Amino acid sequence: MAREMTGEGRVTLFPLLHMWPDVYGVGAYASAGHFGTTAIVGYIPIPEVPDVSWLDVAARHLPANADPAQRADWILCTAWSARTVPKPGSMNLPSVAWHLEIDARAEPRGNGGNMYGHGSLLVGRMTLVDGVDDTGQPKPDEVLMKQARELLPVLA
Repeated sequence: MAREMTGEGRVTLFPLLHMWPDVYGVGAYASAGHFGTTAIVGYIPIPEVPDVSWLDVAARHLPANADPAQRADWILCTAWSARTVPKPGSMNLPSVAWHLEIDARAEPRGNGGNMYGHGSLLVGRMTLVDGVDDTGQPKPDEVLMKQARELLPVLA
């Protein structure tokens, strides 16, 4: 079973070209911990789109000898930029509950091990949730998940 965590707060959703030339996904950026020191960068699961491996996407954008900290820096820069300079097709949710199936943890190198206020990074599959079901499992917020999936660019 995957490691999991839940949280609530601001979530930025943005389209992401993750496999050149035409495979897009939807990224999600949130934070957790005291003062938001842990960055949460996930992807919204979309049935017709392969899962996004954030560390693999970062590796494809960096030199072959880039280490995990450089990959974490790239991921944080991408997520932070999506929030601070949103491009068309992005969505900012000021307060929403989320659930993350954690794929990996990474530590940034930039700025003395702290980048954009984050000292650590968790990446994985994010679901926007609306409470828990009868078994105690997070219940997807179908309305918000549909809106998130609709951020996927339509290719001609």
